[in-house]
Amino acid sequence: MKIICVLGRHQYGRTELGEGTEFSAIIPALQRLGHEVIHFESWDRGRYPSYSDLNSMLLECVRRERPSVLIAVQRDYEIWTETLDCIRELGTTVTVAWTTDDSWKYQEVSRFIGHHYDAITTTYDYTIPWYRRDGIPNVFLTQWAANSHWFQPPLGAKDCRYEVSFVGASYGKRRQIVEALRSQGVSVRCFGNGWDHGPVTAERIPHIMRESVVSLNFSDGFKGGRPQLKARTFEVPGAGGMLITEDAPGLDRFYKPGAEILVSRSRAQMVGQVQMILRNHALRDQIAIAGHLRTVEDHSYERRLEKVLEFALQKKEKRKRHAVAFERALRRHRLGPPLRWVGQLVTLGCQKVWGVERGRRAARRIVFELSWRILGEKTFSAVGLPGRLFPEI
Repeated sequence: MKIICVLGRHQYGRTELGEGTEFSAIIPALQRLGHEVIHFESWDRGRYPSYSDLNSMLLECVRRERPSVLIAVQRDYEIWTETLDCIRELGTTVTVAWTTDDSWKYQEVSRFIGHHYDAITTTYDYTIPWYRRDGIPNVFLTQWAANSHWFQPPLGAKDCRYEVSFVGASYGKRRQIVEALRSQGVSVRCFGNGWDHGPVTAERIPHIMRESVVSLNFSDGFKGGRPQLKARTFEVPGAGGMLITEDAPGLDRFYKPGAEILVSRSRAQMVGQVQMILRNHALRDQIAIAGHLRTVEDHSYERRLEKVLEFALQKKEKRKRHAVAFERALRRHRLGPPLRWVGQLVTLGCQKVWGVERGRRAARRIVFELSWRILGEKTFSAVGLPGRLFPEI
């Protein structure tokens, strides 16, 4: 099949943060399944002068390529609901939304866009009743996975370069846990946004995991809330690393704690587990091998995406029709002088507090937070205030 993937190559559209998980894992997995894949960049702010340009070019791409499936990783309001409805009206393309963090994103994004896709995925089982409550029956429960291109058999502990490593952003309680380990004499190397070593390329990540005696994973969400299963849960053992992770609901459905990975329920327990594994290399190597074999067998993106595509194709015939004139959406997106002045005033006020760059991002965030709470689904349409007040991608 021909599949268009609408997503950002780099995390949050910023090249300095490295390639995102979705780009580096989903596209290659689809190609390995034998599909023809076209990448449509949707997060790079320098590629399109405005949201109207992005949506016009996306619709044009779909009309030209006539894909069987469109898979989108939607950040927030960059893809208009009118654009999605127009694509579905063409009658040739099944549309799928791959959601990234429904623990908080359901409330802010997913519940508003779910009606406009043929299928929408979630990695949180407790959100399924929310989707159905809100009249979105086309939801499919899946999970993060490991990039099979990263699969390598584990190294023995004696051959590892790092004692303990963590790859991911610094936020929440992560730094405190790392410092607790260091205070006990454990050497911990951290890579990612906010750490001394900074972000690393996607190509380096599996090597760091494989060359570490222990790889850590944390289950805290960026916006707090319930503990979460992360992509790292699957990526570490897939890459040949030995994983010690914080607990998260449903984790034991995918791995056997104590045999294939180690699971911590407190900071003290994680520190103790790390110290125990550093003293017992034979146990470490046994767990690393078992976790790797489980991942290769059950937890690749190829396996996940096969099931997602099967579900989505079944939903094609049950879609509701949404008659939409895209040219009208373009006209409604235009910004008149009063709203333009409002946007400028909000931006200037935020820049006085946080500086030029942070102030502009803060202004966008403030408008978005108010908009989804007050205007709901309109936020994600051509008339949405965030996209009109801040037209640059």
